[in-house]
Amino acid sequence: MQLSVIIVNYNVKYFLEHCLLSVIKACRNISAEILVADNHSTDGSKTYLEPKFPSVRFFWNTDNPGFAAANNQMLAKATGQYILFLNPDTIVAEDCFEKCIGFFSAVPDCGALGVRMTDGSGTFLRESKRSLPGLLSGFCKSIGYGDLYYAAHLPEKENNKTAVLAGAFMMLSREAIERTKGFDENFFMYGEDVDLSYRVTQAGLFNYYFAGTTIIHFKGESTAKQSSFYLQHFYGAMSLFAKKHYRRKGFYYPVMMAGIAVSKMIAQWKNKRSLTKTAHEQLPPTVTVIGGNEEDIEHAENILRQAKEIKNIRKKIINVQEPVRLSAEESNGTVIFCEGALSNKSIIEALEHIPKTCTALFCKEGAASIIGSNRKDTNGIIIAMS
Repeated sequence: MQLSVIIVNYNVKYFLEHCLLSVIKACRNISAEILVADNHSTDGSKTYLEPKFPSVRFFWNTDNPGFAAANNQMLAKATGQYILFLNPDTIVAEDCFEKCIGFFSAVPDCGALGVRMTDGSGTFLRESKRSLPGLLSGFCKSIGYGDLYYAAHLPEKENNKTAVLAGAFMMLSREAIERTKGFDENFFMYGEDVDLSYRVTQAGLFNYYFAGTTIIHFKGESTAKQSSFYLQHFYGAMSLFAKKHYRRKGFYYPVMMAGIAVSKMIAQWKNKRSLTKTAHEQLPPTVTVIGGNEEDIEHAENILRQAKEIKNIRKKIINVQEPVRLSAEESNGTVIFCEGALSNKSIIEALEHIPKTCTALFCKEGAASIIGSNRKDTNGIIIAMS
């Protein structure tokens, strides 16, 4: 088995539906298995997903053991030469896995690999590559100057060694897995990717940021978005990381812990000043549905008809060999990209070139839902048949 794809789900069945459809297509030319651990979702994930994906191995936890523990549950069952830890709120290109495996083959000292990520609006996600937590980087991040924390000195579109990879897409070689033994389960949420990245380098291998493929990560959809929740768990994870790896570094450790506490207070103060509502985004009365053929557009229309707030549906069939171009009116409205004749790869590429005034949604071939999440401070958009 070349690749084991491990996904942990918690109450994001529609986003996971789209993720799995893209993953299955990306596995067509390689030998792969897909393992999903569900951390006791209450949104009907089991009855919705299990019948739709008979080739996926689902494991249904009766409680929520945490992100790291659930990944390790699946890791114990995985047989792949490479292991990919993947978030459920992601969409990958059809050639993504082949390119990543090719990079491992060409770079013998690569222990772990992360890729270029954008959010649902096509904006580059800086956490695709990061520095290790430190006094200066942590403080700069807390006050809004995150260039040091996010390794901004490394070019966005060039391959590079990096200190920390994002757990949303983290592929490891079997050798790296054997040396590190996977995630530290003391990290319930956040920080587990920082810890594993650090231990990969401690084991004599390297983490690489691979710019040769891009994925969509609907940032925040797989976790609660309340600011207090995020801050508590994020800075708690940073404290745990410092205790684990910096405790024996003399005076640096108490200074580091004090720095984490100060950074948390600054972040809390900033959040109180800029707190936004987390209500679902609302669709306008008119949307434009873009696809490579009539069949794909009709599929999206069938889902949209159940959304009573939508009054008008515009259809736009495009040449799949040409770049997607939007009119001025479309650029300021909502556009639904229909995957099918259009590939996931071409949609991901098109997303980076559309104006940020456009709200982008996605409808996959075989999906019973339309999804999108253009901003991290809202719960995104879901239109579903059931």
